[in-house]
Amino acid sequence: MPVPPLLYVSLAANVLVLVPVTAGLWFDLPWTAAAYGGDAPARRILLAVYLAILIGSLGLLLGCVCWRVLPEAALTLLGLQIVYKLLSSVTVGSLANPVVVSNLAIALLHAVTAVSLVRQLQR
Repeated sequence: MPVPPLLYVSLAANVLVLVPVTAGLWFDLPWTAAAYGGDAPARRILLAVYLAILIGSLGLLLGCVCWRVLPEAALTLLGLQIVYKLLSSVTVGSLANPVVVSNLAIALLHAVTAVSLVRQLQR
């Protein structure tokens, strides 16, 4: 099965967003406090989750380009991201937070990608 172009878009979006975010959290850049709160164990745990998603996205992107990894492998990563990103609006309790807003936008992109992958798998 060919890799759907939208999968490249979703995985690339993860990389493009997470490289500066993880760098900001890792080096405790000033803008991170406004978006994520002060440096604390919980924020470092979030950094670990973001790094895992970044590494998974890079691996899947490389796999799709070089080894024709099955697109089904991306459904788990996208599905988990959709759920946690949607839940962030509930747990934060506000749509005013920039992280929540970006989470919802990326969740929408990933949902469209996931639906296109499922439709392709059903053919």
